[in-house]
Amino acid sequence: MNLGIEIGGTKLQLVTSDSTGQIVERFRYTVDPAQGAEGILAQIEATLRQLNEPPQRVGIGFGGPLDWKTGRIATSHQIGGWAGIDLTAWLRERIPGVVVRIDNDANVAALGEASRGVATGFDNVFYITLGSGIGGGLVQNGRVYHGATPGEAEIGHLWLIPPDESGSPGQTIEQTISGWAVDQQIRDLLPQLPNDSVLKTLVEQAHKANAIGGEARFLHPAYEASDPVAKMLIEQIGSVAALGLSHVVHLFHPDAIVLGGGLSLIGEPLRAAVRQALPRFVMKAFHPVPVLLLAKLGEDAVPVGALQLAHT
Repeated sequence: MNLGIEIGGTKLQLVTSDSTGQIVERFRYTVDPAQGAEGILAQIEATLRQLNEPPQRVGIGFGGPLDWKTGRIATSHQIGGWAGIDLTAWLRERIPGVVVRIDNDANVAALGEASRGVATGFDNVFYITLGSGIGGGLVQNGRVYHGATPGEAEIGHLWLIPPDESGSPGQTIEQTISGWAVDQQIRDLLPQLPNDSVLKTLVEQAHKANAIGGEARFLHPAYEASDPVAKMLIEQIGSVAALGLSHVVHLFHPDAIVLGGGLSLIGEPLRAAVRQALPRFVMKAFHPVPVLLLAKLGEDAVPVGALQLAHT
């Protein structure tokens, strides 16, 4: 039995698989940031005790930069207390003899989509996760591309507006179109929207029910109802994502690009927006641009990729 673990900024998932790699058991928890790394480790330990048998191999997708060779965490940008923890050693103490493989969660999701998701059949696949943060992963011929420790493919940290000597902090792609950034943009726009705006109605209904945050989830239904502001925001997200992905194309020229993460649930309108904008930013010699695909595995991308990683 193998175990796949996803450690993110908002959720923790553990899945077990049979000999064919199919998921057999599934455990999902919401992460409490106040509990920090200790809270997540305690939840993992408690779940290990619930398994029918100890796993032989464990694959982990971690939400942050790390040393994939040793299993030592560099940091988490969302959850405190992770810096310096040797996660591989921690697991081996609790499961003697276990084989552990660990990588950044975007790398692991890329592996999942390339091996068992929407991008099977492509040799070179780049995956961008448009979620609470923005990350990336590159898979070449079934293996994750690695740069120098502690990471690579961090597309969310590309500068749109660089910081300058006057003290301006600048603006990164992650600060512009991450889920949290888009949520804030929608909240800021609310007072300016007309009362007949579908997007405004949906968001205000959620706010009245004390559901603050996650406003981006209303972009798709508002778009389907022909809301012009939702259409504008989706096009803006697509254009910024395309600008970031143009660097990926110029540097690595993948065969396929997969759009994943929570914002990818906007679906075809977002894929179309990225597809329309990307050629403008890519030199003519690299046209046609890579195939653009919507992730297929959803919340299973990292767990499935982690199970695949465990086999490597």
